[in-house]
Amino acid sequence: MTASAQELVERALALSKGDGCIVIAGESTSANLRWATNTLTTNGVMRSRSITVISTVGVGTGVASGAVSRTSVSADELEALVRASEETARGNGAADDANPLVPGGASPDWDLAPSETSIDVFSSVAPALGDAFVEARGADRLLYGFVEHEVDTYYLGTSTGLRLRHVQPQGHIGITGKVGSDLSRSAWVGQATRDFSDVSIASLDAELARRLAWSARRIDLEPGRYDTVLPPTAVADLMIYAYWNMSARSAHEGRTVFSRPGGGTRVGERLTPHPVTLRSDPGASGLASAPFVLAQASSGTSSVFDNGLTLEPTDWMRDGSLTALLQTRRSAEITDLPVTPAVGNLIMEVGGASGGLDDLVAGVDRGLLLTCLWYIREVDPQTLLLTGLTRDGVYLVEGGEVVGAVNNFRFNESPVDLLSRFSGASTTVPAFSREWGDYFHRTAMPALRVPDFNMSSVSPAS
Repeated sequence: MTASAQELVERALALSKGDGCIVIAGESTSANLRWATNTLTTNGVMRSRSITVISTVGVGTGVASGAVSRTSVSADELEALVRASEETARGNGAADDANPLVPGGASPDWDLAPSETSIDVFSSVAPALGDAFVEARGADRLLYGFVEHEVDTYYLGTSTGLRLRHVQPQGHIGITGKVGSDLSRSAWVGQATRDFSDVSIASLDAELARRLAWSARRIDLEPGRYDTVLPPTAVADLMIYAYWNMSARSAHEGRTVFSRPGGGTRVGERLTPHPVTLRSDPGASGLASAPFVLAQASSGTSSVFDNGLTLEPTDWMRDGSLTALLQTRRSAEITDLPVTPAVGNLIMEVGGASGGLDDLVAGVDRGLLLTCLWYIREVDPQTLLLTGLTRDGVYLVEGGEVVGAVNNFRFNESPVDLLSRFSGASTTVPAFSREWGDYFHRTAMPALRVPDFNMSSVSPAS
């Protein structure tokens, strides 16, 4: 009989010969559908299990840690995994982020079995896709896309008695529509979800049809700075990258846009005159994430020693001022700032903002409306200057109305700088990042109007 995840955690902890031990067991099931040229092509359900053992041992005047992860580990293979983590710890030398392991007891749901998903999660999606395919064929449109739902259950156990469980459902859908003899006219829509109860295929397809109709007229534009409306998905593309670069330690060491000239961080400094709030909350409705730290490895923004630390709602920016950066307990000691670990969602709000994307477009005399961004890369960490490409629809706006599609561009912009330059914002809505959504599902963003967005060159990409 296969051992349960909890049994594997307990057995691994019992096998430990180190000074401390952390075990994270993950159980995952996922279901997916894929389609191309208005036809479902594949579907499937997958199941996986992973075990991470983190050992701590005293070395010299410090404490070392070693983490080893494996998939599909049986009970008989656990001892080798535990010994490997202990050997890795001894070879790593003293850990700079060493701290006492988090104490605690067992959560009420510790003994529950893993939660699962199945193909039934698409019971309303699949028939609606069939209807969309019929409509697309009648309009000479081709639909391509992918939908996935995953449920991950994590069990965290430590030698200090901590036993925690977390269930994370997450899903997303992305649909690309193409028209034209060479399929060069394309548009994309996407959405993240917890269970697909809030996904309307008809609404997504209607937005695709609208954008493809806009592309019937093609206008070529030169590079330059344009009055540009970024929809929530494009704002998410940029702000997730900024969030991932909010390491307090890196800022304290003078290596990022959040570093204060002369030393220290910019926490407390006003970054934008606009009332921008950037926050995370593990209990946010529709965006809920793990309420405690789950770290399988240490990095500039996480520490294995912090596993099990309770996560609280955190304001990273409040009313335009930087209020916190990503902190481990160790980096908080160095920076003399509160402990504010990373949380698995991100919400941006602009005080006083109202209306939606179309309202921002209606105020543009002549400018651009984007769909999403991709191939985003960092150019300069000191300013967080990013470069990347537009994708699947850049539209020309004249007199507040979309009048056609234009060529794609390469852009060069800093998301931190944009926060001080935007001229309009919509209300905040759930947003699925095209670039980073596979790794970071849970965001809510406004649309932004930027009067001088830098399209640095024309891109031949479609």
